[in-house]
Amino acid sequence: MKNITELLFVLNARGYLWFVPDKSWIKYMYKKTLHKKLNLNNPKTFNEKLQWLKINNRVPEFSKLVDKLEVKRYVAERIGEQYIIPTLGVWDTFEEIDFDMLPNQFVLKCTHDSGGLVICRNKKELDYENTQKRINKSLKKNYYYHGREWVYKNVKARIIAEEYLSNLGLNGLLDYKFYCFHGIPRFLYISEGLENHSTAHISFVNLDWTFAPYGRSDYEKFCKLPDKPSNFDKMIEIAKILSKGHKFIRVDLYNIDGKIYFSELTFFPCSGMMPFVSEQDDIELGKLLKL
Repeated sequence: MKNITELLFVLNARGYLWFVPDKSWIKYMYKKTLHKKLNLNNPKTFNEKLQWLKINNRVPEFSKLVDKLEVKRYVAERIGEQYIIPTLGVWDTFEEIDFDMLPNQFVLKCTHDSGGLVICRNKKELDYENTQKRINKSLKKNYYYHGREWVYKNVKARIIAEEYLSNLGLNGLLDYKFYCFHGIPRFLYISEGLENHSTAHISFVNLDWTFAPYGRSDYEKFCKLPDKPSNFDKMIEIAKILSKGHKFIRVDLYNIDGKIYFSELTFFPCSGMMPFVSEQDDIELGKLLKL
């Protein structure tokens, strides 16, 4: 049975199960991932309500907000260009990339998915063959099929190069991910080292910079919270602006030497199948989201 399930997941991710209705696949995947039945008629938990939003809250313009290039324009219009990581180039294929024009350090990513990321810290040491394989694999993938997140279905697959953000910690860049309900940031989680999921750390944090009671079962928590950014109130303000008008959205930011940068917007964290430490965490967060 396990092998059959894994085969179905692979076939779906490649788009071979396109004929299966979104609702049917979402119910199947939810049961196999979280080991419980999905209640779409009367959703109570945070994860259940995200699944309901996948099916019932389809605003075509939202697709621009998950396009890693288009969203920069959207965000710049609302909070200013100074918060946008500079784009160094945009290409449709890997073969079009002119590596000679890129600086020694840069980041490559695909505009339409999650995970198609290559961080180059030294161009002389970049493994071009593996980079090409990674990027081309991402270009062929329609991320919509993974969890039937409709916002990704029609995003154009492109490659962008971005400026490398300096002063990374030993385990990578700190990510500040604000969970915003009905235009109000309620808490965030801080992540570090997501380049290697086996050694990464994630902790939920209250807006007063204390550990929140929620937890994920798939990552280690921070033993001690990193220092609170001096301009944390500004980060909250930005999250509030960018989440305005949305029932739920996660606003991801960086903070490098006191300078805030926009990272991305996410409608369905973990595709709405986040493995919380306890069922009660899922229920309590669900109370914040009004459908």
